[in-house]
Amino acid sequence: MPELPEVETIRSGLAPHVAGRLIDDVQVLHPRAVRRHVGGATDLENRLRGKRFDAVQRRGKYLWLTGADASDEVAVVVHLGMSGQLLISDPEAPAQKHLRIRLRLDDGNEVRFVDQRTFGGWHVDDLVDVHGRLLPESVAHIAPDPFEDLFDPDRVVAVLRRKQTEVKRAILDQTVVSGIGNIYADESLWRAKVHGAQKTDRTSKPRLRGVLDAASEVMAEAVKVGGTSFDELYVNVNGQSGYFDRSLNAYGREGQPCRRCGTAMRRESFMNRSSYFCPTCQRRR
Repeated sequence: MPELPEVETIRSGLAPHVAGRLIDDVQVLHPRAVRRHVGGATDLENRLRGKRFDAVQRRGKYLWLTGADASDEVAVVVHLGMSGQLLISDPEAPAQKHLRIRLRLDDGNEVRFVDQRTFGGWHVDDLVDVHGRLLPESVAHIAPDPFEDLFDPDRVVAVLRRKQTEVKRAILDQTVVSGIGNIYADESLWRAKVHGAQKTDRTSKPRLRGVLDAASEVMAEAVKVGGTSFDELYVNVNGQSGYFDRSLNAYGREGQPCRRCGTAMRRESFMNRSSYFCPTCQRRR
């Protein structure tokens, strides 16, 4: 599933094509793509047709488009799910096999939502004020991510210290800090030399702050190269893959030497997924 760097790559690629553009036409090609929208496909088409967007916004892994009209108090929320793609396409280009929604822009381009597994989708949502930022109501419970001005690492550390859970499980909690998924959690913990199974209430504030700082650093580096692509399901708006998989120090490196100390990296089962770590650099304390 796309994490913050992948969603930010899509947002920054989509914004120049959408900002200020009028939606000439909308087609919903699969009902599951709008299953979260209360009014269904026809209602979503009617509400978007003729609408002008001014921005593409993001918090954590969540993406939404906002209208140019100051009185417009709704947003179009896009859930990428496991395989959702937002592509800028020529209207004459052949339709992708798993094309679910297409928007025709007034400059002649199309925004196409392609979703092989149909776990993603679009819906129109009300905007609400949360600590001075307008957010879609369905995103309002999500905590600020490390790229936001509202992000307060000291506050997050205090929250972590009050919990009695594992560090990795806590930083994956999107109500504590958003945007971090399994890949970047493992990378952050490796950089901070913290084992993901350590208890938050038994980990010092400086070490927890080190994990958050590492998360900010690693995700910023990933954004610079377009995120992490392991298969063709994640691409940017031009259909290009990200290259951060070449820079991974922990995730997916079971049995390979740690790039810091040379010890063979290990994998453990974690929440129906996997955790990768160095048993020497990341000792349990």
